[in-house]
Amino acid sequence: MACADMDLSVIIVNWKVKDLLRRNLASVYANTSGIDFEVFVVDNASGDGSVEMVAREFPQATLIANNRNLGFAAGNNPALRLATGDFLVLLNPDAEPVGNALAEMVAYMRANPRVAIAGPRIINEDGSTQPSVRRFPTPLSQILVMLKVQNLAPNLGPLRRYYALDFDYAKAAPVDQVMGAAFFIRREVLDRIGLMDERFFIWYEEVDWCKRAKDAGLEVWYAPVAKVRHGGGQSFRQVFGPQKQRMMNRSLRYYMKKHFGLAAWAVVSVLHPLSMALAWLAPAIKNLVPRYDPFRQRRLP
Repeated sequence: MACADMDLSVIIVNWKVKDLLRRNLASVYANTSGIDFEVFVVDNASGDGSVEMVAREFPQATLIANNRNLGFAAGNNPALRLATGDFLVLLNPDAEPVGNALAEMVAYMRANPRVAIAGPRIINEDGSTQPSVRRFPTPLSQILVMLKVQNLAPNLGPLRRYYALDFDYAKAAPVDQVMGAAFFIRREVLDRIGLMDERFFIWYEEVDWCKRAKDAGLEVWYAPVAKVRHGGGQSFRQVFGPQKQRMMNRSLRYYMKKHFGLAAWAVVSVLHPLSMALAWLAPAIKNLVPRYDPFRQRRLP
């Protein structure tokens, strides 16, 4: 790793959300004060003018333009290798720091040296809290998610535990995993556990990072000392539902094999065709089964 001479390295992997990326970068540069920071933008072959926009409007950012979509982990890793910050944040292009949130998180982590990885309070556009903490996946919880059981019985024990529905978002606390939309990590953690696992294309890579950190005896914390507004997966809303399910299942199979062994891998592999069938049927049945938001504990329109 490069020698640190910055307080914070901000790394943004972009795919086809030029306008959100512009808003994101404007917020970072306009609101971040009191720290030395650098920004890396990695574009995964967006083809929507994102590269040209960054080069023209934010020349102070380091731009890495890939000629194909490498995914999230392989997109972040080249910037992680170049980053010089004492701390690093993976920031989604549809995430916007509220006020001086980035500096506030740096201050929090400096004041709490046991915190290896941290996530701020994530909020929706209306200011409400967005769920950003989960417990680690288990084979049972992920089988239920694959089969869309959370839409019918979100309070079922394994799902309630996985989605951390009992978590108090008003208080800082050690957790299993925090959302990758605004994911802060201490530099020395990289030296200890390594970069992101590029065998994850999208989904589960930050979960794996948290798991590896905790397995190494490090602490992951939720820290509501700062807020980040998050649009919620804007890039991958552009991907057809069954295609997203296929990507998710692929990452899940690898996560199960890596952390639970071949038996868990075999079970989720066997269920893959059924999961894909449910993904194809979802548009047809969505009006028959009301969508349920377990975090707000109410039906959504």
